[in-house]
Amino acid sequence: MKIVLVILAAILLLLAVVVGVVLTLLLHRKKGSYFDSDGVRIHYTDEGKGEPVILVHGYAVTADQNWRVPGIVRALARKFRVIAMDDRGHGLSDKPHDAKQYGIETVKDVVRLMDHLGLKKAHVVGYSMGGFIVLKLAMAYPERLLSVTAGGAGWTLPTDGNRALLDTVVTSMENGGGIRPLAEWLRPVGQKQNLLQEWLVVTFIDNTNDLPALGATMRAIDQLEVTEAELRANKVPILTIVGTADPLRSGVDALTGILANHESLFIEGGDHMTAILGPRFRNGLMTFMAKHAEKPA
Repeated sequence: MKIVLVILAAILLLLAVVVGVVLTLLLHRKKGSYFDSDGVRIHYTDEGKGEPVILVHGYAVTADQNWRVPGIVRALARKFRVIAMDDRGHGLSDKPHDAKQYGIETVKDVVRLMDHLGLKKAHVVGYSMGGFIVLKLAMAYPERLLSVTAGGAGWTLPTDGNRALLDTVVTSMENGGGIRPLAEWLRPVGQKQNLLQEWLVVTFIDNTNDLPALGATMRAIDQLEVTEAELRANKVPILTIVGTADPLRSGVDALTGILANHESLFIEGGDHMTAILGPRFRNGLMTFMAKHAEKPA
């Protein structure tokens, strides 16, 4: 019996250490700089040398959680100047509670950051919500972009079902219910559900974010919609990267034959949470950007 108790104590201690390490990685922030984006203070980091790459993270996480923890910042900084911004409503940036401060303003934040840094053109990479932001950016400001990579995002049509989901998520955020409805919708397709992992993710996100700001962000998300005409007229080289088990893969499939200057990379078995973690994502991203480097004048 004593041996069993000792083993259980050792296992619990190991789990506590692992959880502590993970939380340290997720909560650690690399302090950078701020700029004023039409009255909203935006935090960003700037490291490495080479052609500029601006990273736009996903919903309810931070730039470090999305890009630094998976090793993407470190990998890119070997060859590029890497600029990672905290979206408004997230991380170390300001968090207005007015939906009018989101939507198309999140797209303009990228351009304003480029103007602040004196960048005429840049590669831009987004994941999840950031993917929708950079796709809209490609349609609205093509002259400012060398290439666009949208991970975990595609062309989501404004259907009744999507609008009902949006209303459910916004209502949950505004009523203190948290991110669970969105997490349930993003469950891996065709895979066994890991309910413990989902609970941990939901608990972490709900307790490290400003929920009214997240609700306001989501309430304006339809401003990021793009039209078929815009997609067909696209001039910017665009790469979409998505896991085959990600429910948002359907939006990437919908771009096929519609979006001009487009190629896709599918991460076999990857879901919305894991597709970004392995080397295939960062290697595919770096290969694509190198292919679309700015040509000498």
